[in-house]
Amino acid sequence: MDRSDKPSVRGCITLELREAERRRFIASRLRVDWPAPPNVLAFGTLRGPAGDSQPPFQHLNLGVRCGDDLATAMANRADLSFYMELPSPPHWLHQVHGKTVVRFDKPAPQVPYREWDRESHERLVACEPQADAAVTCVPGVVLAILTADCMPVLFCAGDGSGIAAAHAGWRGLCAGVLENTLDALAVPREKILAWLGPAIGPRSYEVGEEVRDAFLVHAADAASAFAPTRPGHWHCDLYALARQRLHAAGVARISGGDFDTFTDPRFHSYRRDGARSGRFATLAWLDAGSTATLAPTA
Repeated sequence: MDRSDKPSVRGCITLELREAERRRFIASRLRVDWPAPPNVLAFGTLRGPAGDSQPPFQHLNLGVRCGDDLATAMANRADLSFYMELPSPPHWLHQVHGKTVVRFDKPAPQVPYREWDRESHERLVACEPQADAAVTCVPGVVLAILTADCMPVLFCAGDGSGIAAAHAGWRGLCAGVLENTLDALAVPREKILAWLGPAIGPRSYEVGEEVRDAFLVHAADAASAFAPTRPGHWHCDLYALARQRLHAAGVARISGGDFDTFTDPRFHSYRRDGARSGRFATLAWLDAGSTATLAPTA
């Protein structure tokens, strides 16, 4: 179903169409499997079947800086919030592979989606803070990270008092985005849970010596996360590097880390699909009595 098949005002959507679209979004959801407290809710998105982006971004592209039609990407974002019944719109970030962390103390405003209003779309995108991680302790505030091979990392306090989300490609990981996020969360490290989301796997991610050298300057044991392939090149295990950094920071309860976005067609992958790759999202929030759809998927 492309966007032309949908009424532009959701109040005009029939119950049958709304339920069908809701089922598509449920089928486009990735379960976050970690022992978080019950008030910490989270899920990831897949490439589809929901979403209206056309090739090469099909279908559920949520990125607005990857070359997709802006109105379509914004529609995908609006539909994600609507059909998954999020407590508030996600706080999207302008991610730059850095280590800046922002704190959100109130939900993002509800903004009506108007597919013809490009000026409004551009204004919303321009207001996204330039950062690669976010934290909150306020129920109903939805954090979101966009990736397509880089690693999304979720954190929560063991008592459910706070959450954080980080975007960790090799540059941000090496620069300390995870450590900065832990500092901003301000919870004793031994009480923090972490989940390593879908990223490019170690057998698919070949890098040059400059990447390996950057990590070895920080810690010699990072060498174990690199396997030689050809002269001057190495397979890089982002998950192993993240676990090393988190363990060194005092975080022991780490889940996830068994994905490969390059080989798994359910995910967007920059290295597989090229510069015009879509982006999928990893989202988390503290429950404020929402009715978000979080039943397990196959």
